[in-house]
Amino acid sequence: MERAAHRPPNFLVIISDEHRKDALGCAGHPLVHTPHLDRLAARGTRFTNAYTSSPMCVPTRAALACGDHVHRTGFWDSATPYDGSAATWMHRVRDAGHEMVSIGKLHFRSGEDDNGFSEEILPMHVVGGVGWMAALLREDPPAYDAAAELAADSGPGSSSYTDYDLAITAAATDWIAARRNAERPWAAFVSLVSPHFPLRAPQEFYNLYADADFDLEPQQLPDHPEIRNLARFFDYERHFTAETRHAAMAGYFGLTSFLDDCVGEILATLEESGQAEDTVILYLSDHGELLGDKGMWTKQVMYEASAGIPMILAGPGVPDGIVRNTAASIVDVAATALDVMLNTSDDSAPGLSLRQLAQDPDDADRTVLCEYHDGGSTTGAFMVRWGDWKYVCYPGMPPQLFNLAEDPSEDHDLGSDVSQRAAAARAEGAARLAAICDADAVNRQCFADQAARIEALGGIDVCRNAHLFNHTPTPAEQAAMREDGR
Repeated sequence: MERAAHRPPNFLVIISDEHRKDALGCAGHPLVHTPHLDRLAARGTRFTNAYTSSPMCVPTRAALACGDHVHRTGFWDSATPYDGSAATWMHRVRDAGHEMVSIGKLHFRSGEDDNGFSEEILPMHVVGGVGWMAALLREDPPAYDAAAELAADSGPGSSSYTDYDLAITAAATDWIAARRNAERPWAAFVSLVSPHFPLRAPQEFYNLYADADFDLEPQQLPDHPEIRNLARFFDYERHFTAETRHAAMAGYFGLTSFLDDCVGEILATLEESGQAEDTVILYLSDHGELLGDKGMWTKQVMYEASAGIPMILAGPGVPDGIVRNTAASIVDVAATALDVMLNTSDDSAPGLSLRQLAQDPDDADRTVLCEYHDGGSTTGAFMVRWGDWKYVCYPGMPPQLFNLAEDPSEDHDLGSDVSQRAAAARAEGAARLAAICDADAVNRQCFADQAARIEALGGIDVCRNAHLFNHTPTPAEQAAMREDGR
């Protein structure tokens, strides 16, 4: 569907890694300092019910690029990264004659693939073009021994990730400033890694939270078989003491404020170069962070702290100071890019333009999907969100059901509740999921594809014995590894 031609604005996407949806001043967080993102929200629209496509980096970033659900892309997990084989919105923008630059983390297979960019600056791809092989071993996963090291690596100071973010910020500001007199609209995908583990924040940002009164009481693990499977695999919680828990929380929020400062520098350059009024800006994260919620850390599950993401849109055609409750998704990024840059849409894809969602009244009937087929899981997880409800299907296991209006902290799982109301909501959730995909069939296909991937990589023993990274090494670290023959 094509609309009347017009000169589009620029499109700037700033994406972070592991930023939970509530860790924003404008979202009402009692402690976190995010003045630059708060100002962006004040001049744009904040989506309160935005979700990742999968609470894991690699499959979500493929879904974002393709503008489609994980089960339709086939990039299931952390060992099956996007490889340039499927068309993306980046390809369409670039091939229409616009500069389409990537700056920072991508988590695709390789820069040697055609990923849709006119230029990749400081790209971070998966290690060796393969990624995390343990993600494939879902029926008999190896022991995950990285949790103790990650739990201990928290507190004040710099890390390779904060150094990388500073380099990304400098590269982004230089690139944007150089487009001051660009003849054609441009698009930029700027991808920062904070506040991802390691939870080590530069001193000035750590100090903002060093004396904060955090709730350090460990939370109880939910009584669901698949949640417990994941908690046993990603066993961070047992490695935390009250002291290290406080350091991790202060480190996480410190990194969130550090991230906000990086975003502020990028937005300031956009203003100073006179391009802000002609640029649609989208801020979001690839997934959240549990931070001890439900007795777990990192992501992998469908609770709000993990699957929910911050999402702010601002610029031409976007209402100012609006909070929109319509369910939104990372797959909407592609639809937004096509709307902003090419004045078109793709009716075959599930996403909708966030610019249009911002303009329309809240729609409680819209359904979005999140799914997980990655490390530590023994079956797929399929979450649908609509209105006040969240329904989670686990093929072969009991479902979960939450009413987020009445139970925002998700303490009361109605998955087995016998009331008529809960039964009706479960039935509606199952029907909404079925309208998107057959969860049992998708689950079977995923396991079959992963088995084939295991064989292609050399078999189960190769995958079991592959090196485990606590977090993907930065481009500089990967270059050093190659020089060392690793």
